[in-house]
Amino acid sequence: MTHFYLVMIGHGLSLVSLLISLGIFFHFKSLSCQRITLHKNLFLSFVLNSIITVVCKVTGGSFFSLFQATCKLLMFIHLYLLSCNYFWMLCEGIYLHTLIVVAVFAEKQHLVWYYLLGWGFPLVPAVIHSIARHCYYNDKCWVSSDTSLLYIIHGPICAALVVNLFFLLNIVRILITKLRVTHQAESSLYMRAVRATLILIPLLGIQFVLLPYKPQDHWVFEIYLYVMEILMHYQGLLVSTIYCFFNGEVQSVMRRHWNQQRMQFAGTFANADFFRSASYVASSLTEVHRCYSIESHSEHMNGKTGERVFFLGILRILMQFSNG
Repeated sequence: MTHFYLVMIGHGLSLVSLLISLGIFFHFKSLSCQRITLHKNLFLSFVLNSIITVVCKVTGGSFFSLFQATCKLLMFIHLYLLSCNYFWMLCEGIYLHTLIVVAVFAEKQHLVWYYLLGWGFPLVPAVIHSIARHCYYNDKCWVSSDTSLLYIIHGPICAALVVNLFFLLNIVRILITKLRVTHQAESSLYMRAVRATLILIPLLGIQFVLLPYKPQDHWVFEIYLYVMEILMHYQGLLVSTIYCFFNGEVQSVMRRHWNQQRMQFAGTFANADFFRSASYVASSLTEVHRCYSIESHSEHMNGKTGERVFFLGILRILMQFSNG
């Protein structure tokens, strides 16, 4: 039961953070660029994977025992989306590598190839794995990890991580050796983007290093399960935090938007106070004028007295307005 709650909390937090991040990316048009488009697709793959995982956990075994074809379909979708997560990470690395090494700071690339790699290619290992499981290890719902057929999924993922790591290390080498003096601003900008991806690669890939080495001791195995579940089910939270919430561009846009909203909010109250005060001034002036008319009517023989009353009334209103 503890593992169940750990999984649900992890994917719940991941879904919330990913959806907030996607909302930020879609709402603020100043963030629209090809790199953010890749972020959106990466986040979407994590959102879909979290939804499938939550559905599988909530519906449980009784549903799957009646509809095994459905649970196998869900497992196929889960493994496909799992691959999509890492191949979109690879797309992030390829994009930066092409931008810096190949295209020499070109602004636009053809994103259709990234869509094919991120959404299309993961279908290949997912389909091959499904066929192999059906033919050679057709266990209930394909949930068992005691089969080497899982390497059909994990192999391409590990390859994507290794290739991504190579690309990013090559980018770092170029940024350090060639761009330190001539393109300092650009070097700093790209280095931040590369650093974010370099941080994510070991964090997202370590589970595939630890996966084959299951400890035999019961207590060590329990710790192993907790560590693996944290690594696997909190990835969306990790990705959204590093790529969105810790992103300098996003922080700058959010800070600017917050300041604008605060100024508009303060301006609304200032305008309301101004109109209330203006209304009070107008009504008070009317009252003063009425009193002045009465005074001037009753003391029409002494014009100075009426002028004095009118002046004192105006002075009182101005003092109240300035104090308000």
